[in-house]
Amino acid sequence: MRREAETIEEEYARYKGYWDTFIRTGTVDPGLNPVIGKSWIKCRNAGTDIYGGKGKLMDDSVFQSIRDENRDLIETAMPVMKSVYEIINESKFFFVLTDSVGYVLETLGISLTEEMQNELNFRKKALWSDVQVGSNAIGIALDYDTPVQTMGAEHYCVAQHGWTCSAAPIHGANGEVIGCIDLSCADYHKKNPHTLGLVVAAAFSIETMLQHNQVTRLLQETLDGSLESTLLLDHDFRVLLLNQAMRDFFSLDREAGPDLIGQDFRQVAPDINWSEIRLKAQHGGASVYNTRIVFRGREYHCGMNITAFQDHTRNYTVSIRNQKKMIADANHYMGNRAQYTFDDILARDPAMLKTISLAKKYARYDGIVLIQGESGTGKELFAQSIHNESQRAKGPFVAINCASIPRDLIESELFGYEKGAFTGALNEGNPGKFALANHGTLFLDEIGEMPLEFQAKLLRAVETLRIRRIGGKQEIPLDIRIIAATNRDLQKEAEKGRFRQDLFYRLNVLSLVIPPLRERPEDIIYDARTFLARYNRKYPDQQKKMSAAFEQELLAYSWPGNVRELQNGIERTFYAVSGETMEAEDFQHISFNESGQGTEAALPEKAPREISAQLAQEAERYVRVLQETAYDSERAAELLGISRATFYRRCRRYGISPRVLAKKDAHSQQ
Repeated sequence: MRREAETIEEEYARYKGYWDTFIRTGTVDPGLNPVIGKSWIKCRNAGTDIYGGKGKLMDDSVFQSIRDENRDLIETAMPVMKSVYEIINESKFFFVLTDSVGYVLETLGISLTEEMQNELNFRKKALWSDVQVGSNAIGIALDYDTPVQTMGAEHYCVAQHGWTCSAAPIHGANGEVIGCIDLSCADYHKKNPHTLGLVVAAAFSIETMLQHNQVTRLLQETLDGSLESTLLLDHDFRVLLLNQAMRDFFSLDREAGPDLIGQDFRQVAPDINWSEIRLKAQHGGASVYNTRIVFRGREYHCGMNITAFQDHTRNYTVSIRNQKKMIADANHYMGNRAQYTFDDILARDPAMLKTISLAKKYARYDGIVLIQGESGTGKELFAQSIHNESQRAKGPFVAINCASIPRDLIESELFGYEKGAFTGALNEGNPGKFALANHGTLFLDEIGEMPLEFQAKLLRAVETLRIRRIGGKQEIPLDIRIIAATNRDLQKEAEKGRFRQDLFYRLNVLSLVIPPLRERPEDIIYDARTFLARYNRKYPDQQKKMSAAFEQELLAYSWPGNVRELQNGIERTFYAVSGETMEAEDFQHISFNESGQGTEAALPEKAPREISAQLAQEAERYVRVLQETAYDSERAAELLGISRATFYRRCRRYGISPRVLAKKDAHSQQ
């Protein structure tokens, strides 16, 4: 720094004296700027040649990679450098921009002649560090993270003793040094303290812009990380930012973004009351709309949330929910996907294997499948397996039980409704099950329970694959595969007028009849053993097995509840039996529930019409024997001359429960 009343020549001579002393003795004069003194020592220890001072040029490919790494710094700093240079372009100073190591990224100024560049390699691609070219403003600013001005012999190498330079480090968003900006002149007489101030101001301006860019990038990355289509509007409703989900919504690529950025969003969403939005912004809160967007000649229907920033900017956040995405999200949260495949169907019986083989063939086509079978045979299991075996496996699987929907809600549940379609409707409307199943499978379970008055509308939807929501103005085309299931004989129901014949014929394209469990003896034992193995694995310290007599009881039973009843019965018996083996008498846990009531009547007052008079007489004989033996099943079986297993099986056939009879007898004697 120049002393008071000291001329530029006197200052130059003073620095030259400091330099001469240091070169001879290695001693740093106290009058020298301490950071410059440290740099001189560093250069001396590194063996830097005082007659060198020439930058080291690097390979073009290496330099390009360095420029790529510092692209943000270059793009941010160059406009600032050009703006300042317009003020000082007559001063013979030139700008230099380096990276954090000292590689020259850019230069700006006509005073940096070709001769000067060749003499010192003070050009792009050159390394301008203290060790390479001796103490200089750029190297010192980078090494010691401080603004610095050098002139004359403050430079370590003789070749730069005629120069004056001012440099300031540039910091990144996290405070780390990422580069340096320098103003240099080959005439030390041009030294001026204002030059250093100008460089510091330029560095601060670059840092501020870098921080703003960082915040913008973080905001953009945050927005892009959201799956919801989002954009930011300024106080005049012009688009500032939009995320990747929004670009995807409009089918924009990164290059096409400017087509929307800067646009008045009121023109894109013309149905929104924007004056109302501005008024609401004064009080906070969000505005929710079901609306349309018009962009590039196309119309998009969507849900929209608009929220005002509660700060001085009065900007707005707009979140748009694409109808397709809304449906996909609804399917995800509602679990509308098929979990089971054909591998999950327990089968060894030829009849069942044949049914599975036919179902796999049906899965190849998009025709409607009608699955018929008794309750508990696994109709939905087959429906899910067909879906997962088909080309629609990645799409939704939407199941609806037609018997569980109130009559007055069937149409809204299946076809959906628009906002405000009726009293009690959700504000955002409801897409309906048909729309949720788009590009997937719609499973209509218990189709036989569908009210007759709605079947005509269902028939049209099934035939055309188009629906109109309640309150809607347009038909919506769908791409769905329909699978229906029932435990009724729909053909007989149609003949009796309880089901539309035309709907039956439309549904009965690919017919699949699941045989009941009683007709699949091989599956009874196989399924039972499989279920028991599951509970043995779950409770390894309580493992059980089935005796041959118990398995005979399984085979003799009619299984009105089919596989569902078998699975529940095995589980109940597993918990109830204390020993390691399930015996014949333990079958009562399957055929009778905890209240003691049989799965069939405990003891009908009158024999059912299906039971012949002879069977009724036989049942009465069994009851008398039980009464005579005080309801001891083992003694009763002995008196009748049959095994206990046969005795239990016939009791079930006749609807007799020894335990229930004993309770009734005890109650009557009280």
